[in-house]
Amino acid sequence: MPPVTNPLQISSHVREVADFPKPGILFRDITPLLANAAAFGAAIEQFAALIVPHQVEGLVAIESRGFIFGTALAQRLGLPLLLVRKPGKLPRRTVSVAYQLEYGTDRVEMHADDVIAGTRYAVIDDVIATGGTAVAAAELVEKLGGVVACCGFLIELDFLKGRERLAGRAVETVLHY
Repeated sequence: MPPVTNPLQISSHVREVADFPKPGILFRDITPLLANAAAFGAAIEQFAALIVPHQVEGLVAIESRGFIFGTALAQRLGLPLLLVRKPGKLPRRTVSVAYQLEYGTDRVEMHADDVIAGTRYAVIDDVIATGGTAVAAAELVEKLGGVVACCGFLIELDFLKGRERLAGRAVETVLHY
């Protein structure tokens, strides 16, 4: 099988699922990408190439699919990986940030002692849609004294304008829809 080397080839491993999780939504399913070692490896290489210029010193991955990409990137780049999780999932003292959903609010948190003040971090997730979770993760890093050097995503749903909510922060994306 020839190597997967460009975003068009990577995107051929992202399946469109109509009407999921509800009617009218076109879901971008990354499970075929994860099931193909060559495509996943190529995606990680391209993702890493976007992150490296920002001179990051650590990665902050958002639960849960962000953990997949964050882990692979941390291994590839030789960087520490910090986790942003839903409330009640981390064992030590945490700091949390609330963010707006379409209907209501949600929270994310991370260990209060994870971030090293002044250190440059990349916030990592699989998809940026409206940007609420990514903004909350970035705010957590900054609240703990870290610097958000960039936010990186495998997929950006351009029409939802999540990038705009991250204004003032560099945003890097492998695939755009």
